[in-house]
Amino acid sequence: MNSEYLGIIFSYILTICIALLLARYIAKVFLGEKVWTDKLFGPLDRFLFRFMGIKEEEEMTWKEHLKALLTINMLWLVYAFFVLLFQDKLPLNPDHNPGQTPDLAFNTAISFLVNCNLQDYSGESGATYFSQLFVVTFLQFVSAATGIAALAIVFKALKEKTVTKLGNFWVYFTKSITRILLPISIVIATVLAFNGTPASFKGKDTIITMQGDTQNVSRGPAAGMIAIKHLGTNGGGWFGANSAHPLENPNYITNVTEIVAQVILPVALIFAMGIYIRRKKFAYIVFGVMTVGMFMLLIPTIVSEVHGNPAIAHMGINGANTAMEGKEVRLGIPASAYWTTMTTIISTGSVNCMHESMMPMTGGMQLLGMMINCFYGGCGVGILNYYIFIIIAVFISGLMVGRTPEFMGHKVEAKEMKIAAIIALLHPFLILAGTAISSYVIVNHGGAAWTVQPKNWLNNPGYHGFSEMLYQYTSCAANNGSGFEGLADNNMFWNVTAGFVLILARFLPIIGPVAIAGIMAQKKFIPESAGTLKTDTATFGIMTMAVIMIIAALAFFPSLALGPLAEYFSMK
Repeated sequence: MNSEYLGIIFSYILTICIALLLARYIAKVFLGEKVWTDKLFGPLDRFLFRFMGIKEEEEMTWKEHLKALLTINMLWLVYAFFVLLFQDKLPLNPDHNPGQTPDLAFNTAISFLVNCNLQDYSGESGATYFSQLFVVTFLQFVSAATGIAALAIVFKALKEKTVTKLGNFWVYFTKSITRILLPISIVIATVLAFNGTPASFKGKDTIITMQGDTQNVSRGPAAGMIAIKHLGTNGGGWFGANSAHPLENPNYITNVTEIVAQVILPVALIFAMGIYIRRKKFAYIVFGVMTVGMFMLLIPTIVSEVHGNPAIAHMGINGANTAMEGKEVRLGIPASAYWTTMTTIISTGSVNCMHESMMPMTGGMQLLGMMINCFYGGCGVGILNYYIFIIIAVFISGLMVGRTPEFMGHKVEAKEMKIAAIIALLHPFLILAGTAISSYVIVNHGGAAWTVQPKNWLNNPGYHGFSEMLYQYTSCAANNGSGFEGLADNNMFWNVTAGFVLILARFLPIIGPVAIAGIMAQKKFIPESAGTLKTDTATFGIMTMAVIMIIAALAFFPSLALGPLAEYFSMK
């Protein structure tokens, strides 16, 4: 086994070890127990609560939680839009970058608000230091905290027997930042800065290359933003090339740091759930299902990339390791394959290689990871998405054995099942509807009605061109943000249509699980009996996996067959 494979094994094991350590700490934070960061950030919390008139002891119903969550996010959207629109007139703009157009500002503000971080602009020229810090970095903190706070509400609902009050959203939200995101981001940013990631406010540097050419190199206070982009499963790059940029990801140490950072919270929150609701075995089953799903995507990705391009093999040249387009020699194929799997099954979407250049089978695995959207998932929302499949699996299992479905001592009835079905169907609807509309517009009108200068929006025809469009909306619906960058996406059509998919795909899947958990928590608690469906067994884990795969296959197989699968078989 060579060092490249050992590198990804080490990265994954390190991730699990850190996540296990973090899990107990996170559970204590949301249980209201004392943690060591209270001394550092307790005074800040109390000041913020006094300033905003928040009473920590006042608990909220699930409806009050959602009202607070949606209201504050709407305010952030308006704020971000106007800052991006007028960023050229604000300070901290040493490179004199212009303000964004209204459609681009609309897309960018929504994208970072919803934890997607789809970038239809290049970080070096499309944003200023001010907007990078006070819009992008700010939203990367608060969007991650929003997802974690929503999950904390569900934790509270699962833990109690019968309850209407589910804690305080503002307490969950604030502590998600001050106790979890901020301290860990400081550690990550320090590692990045000491390994060469820029952390200054100076403008572009001018260097003379070995060939004697003059080159302008962008820089800025990037280390802090890159830390939270990974920890908060955000993914937006300070530079246009994201973590494939040598200053954003200078060496193998930073590569391991960044890939570990983007996975530790989704995994830690699974174990924290088990500790919080006192059902560790249930958490292990959830983790096991998600991990099996992850390996089902990772292994074909590694095999596809390592075996290389069959078209080269047909020329009589050894095809092994020939799929190096879009990758770096310093990282190697396995590290790129591992990154691309993890960044698409969670909602980070950062890249250390170009997804457009990956082999067709890899592209299919990337799409499928985002289409399923619950193998680890993003900060908080990964478990919320998985919770929907649990409710469906419980309902089906109950019908199969002739019992009223129950989960955690509460009946799953028609209202909860309707909400779960709507949320489960919303994800494929947004992806497929967006892809269908874009296919129609491009084929029949060439985009002429949406651009000042009509042009071909796709750099690739045929199967791969279809995959570019499918990837765009899949990435938006999964709050992922990565892309097949052959797509010329900075125009009014992509900015506006993607913006609506982004906002619907973010908040409805949060509203649904919180509503289900809140409604069920109000019901009479039913003690376990001999006929109770056990949800902490391998059998139920297999049932949940079957539900996930059947829904994904029914919803997405035709579109995958038209894109990456057709491209794959055409290369044989």
